Amino acid sequence: MAERFQPEERWQARVAVLVCAGLYLLLPSRLAVGPHWIEPILVVLLLIPISIQHQRRPDNDPWVRYLSLVLIAVVTVTNCISVGLLIHHLLNTSVNQGRELIYSAVAIWVTNVIVFGLWFWELDRGGPGARAKASSRFPDLQFPQMENPNLAPNDWRPAFLDYLYTSFANGTSFAPADAMPMTHRAKALFTAESVVSLMTIAIVGARAVNILH
Repeated sequence: MAERFQPEERWQARVAVLVCAGLYLLLPSRLAVGPHWIEPILVVLLLIPISIQHQRRPDNDPWVRYLSLVLIAVVTVTNCISVGLLIHHLLNTSVNQGRELIYSAVAIWVTNVIVFGLWFWELDRGGPGARAKASSRFPDLQFPQMENPNLAPNDWRPAFLDYLYTSFANGTSFAPADAMPMTHRAKALFTAESVVSLMTIAIVGARAVNILH
């Protein structure tokens, strides 16, 4: 008898993507890539067909998965560029201008946490569709419930909030505090998030000390 397909809830991931688009709109023009509306409009244009197709066919549709990866990549690239612009302007602006940039750094850091949570969620064991089908692929991330089955129900599998918390923990401690990266691509993602987070926090922290004195 074939195993029943139980699609994973994806509305949390959609909300997270929209939050990233909203945070991008809050950035000052000098930290944005072109006009402010370009990235949010592109995000919405990609999110609409993904959401519609998932409602029609809630399984691991290949083109929807590729489109989802493109969507996450767009948010990642624009946020990384904003990080570079933030560091540049923080090192070359006056105290008054620096205050605005420090406030903007919070939005950039939050976006960084969300976007890497999306990467973890979309790549681990082939993505949410493959995980829902109990894919036999080796896990990219090992959660405590997987190592100790007695800590969770028999049918437990990680959801988006589990990956988001993993990203938050890695973005604050610069090391895996919950799920452990098991594959090279997972370790590369953990490293990339830590580097971006460390650069943002270190530069902003140093600049904040100068401003407060």
